[in-house]
Amino acid sequence: MMQIYADNAATTKMSKAAIDAMLPYLDTIYGNPSSLHSIGQEANEALSKARERIAKLLGCEAGEITFTSGGSEADNQAIVSAARIGEKRGRKHIISTAFEHHAVLHTLNKLEKEGFTVTLLDVHSNGMVTAEQVEKAIRQDTCLVTIMYANNEIGSVQPIKEIGEICKQHGIIFHTDAVQAAGHLHINVNEQNIAMLSLSAHKFHGPKGVGVLYARKGIALTNLIEGGAQEHGKRSGTENIPAIMGMAAAFEEACANIDSNSEKLIRMRDRLIEGLSEIPHSVLNGDRYSRLPSNVHFCFEGIEGESLLLLLNDKGICASSGSACTSGSLDPSHVLLAIGRPHEIAHGSLRLTLSEENTDEEVAYIIESVKGVVEYLRSISPIWNDMCSGRKSFV
Repeated sequence: MMQIYADNAATTKMSKAAIDAMLPYLDTIYGNPSSLHSIGQEANEALSKARERIAKLLGCEAGEITFTSGGSEADNQAIVSAARIGEKRGRKHIISTAFEHHAVLHTLNKLEKEGFTVTLLDVHSNGMVTAEQVEKAIRQDTCLVTIMYANNEIGSVQPIKEIGEICKQHGIIFHTDAVQAAGHLHINVNEQNIAMLSLSAHKFHGPKGVGVLYARKGIALTNLIEGGAQEHGKRSGTENIPAIMGMAAAFEEACANIDSNSEKLIRMRDRLIEGLSEIPHSVLNGDRYSRLPSNVHFCFEGIEGESLLLLLNDKGICASSGSACTSGSLDPSHVLLAIGRPHEIAHGSLRLTLSEENTDEEVAYIIESVKGVVEYLRSISPIWNDMCSGRKSFV
């Protein structure tokens, strides 16, 4: 039986380049970068170079990079920092969308309890928001717009450059959660008018537990963690040098191969979409073309997503129904509800996210397996039988 990993939006396998880059800093160059002795300074030099390497890939300056524990921390710090800046200026209105990652939405909920007003833009049925929506929502007291680069569940890629241009014209900080986009799409923070950006290494074949917050020069960051002077005094705690080095190596490798990887992934993605679209009463979630090269997300009427995942796992296919951060929740995906999917349809969802290591043979096997499992689950479903017999209507 094949063993196929198709859950790369949840996490990716670490690349050999990342592992090789980490090993010296687990063994010989093990010093604390804040120490003044030679071993510590050797680690500090590596830290500085990693910061420069990542800054170059994002099109910014090294001093604008802060290392974090991952995307969630970076999102939290970006949003809280922009809110505090706005608060000092008497601006306490924030614009976001209804289908952001919970690292964003929960932080916004916390700020609402402190007196901030949050406008969550409606998401169109194709999983997109527009720059025009953002502009219409801007008020005199708007201090921040935070909109994800690419959705972590349905893969739709937003018009980031256009949104950034509008924010720039109005003098508003624009933050984007680029956790799913970094290493997979071309990013240049200056060309795209991005003031703050979050990314996480384990989404592009780097290690878990390390990420980046880019904040344009002049944006004062609010500390989430107190205790030391690390990271320009804005993120206390001894830096995880091995993980940072692994992240830098993985990010360089991913960015160098974006075009070739995308070409292969789009071909496999489109073949998956075409094959799964043949299943009756199925629907693709997210825009057909403005989507991540690796993402395929479907809903199938008349089945439960959890049963689908378990049976696919029995066939050797590792997939998900949505965000790994909410996989234990019984509630339907807030992302699918945001694009207008009914509850009963949202429960029957499947997310397949590929990597460049997947093959055409694996794609063919996935299509065959999903078709078979959906057919089986419907055959034992009383609700599906009622719909087929006309006692209930199809949604």
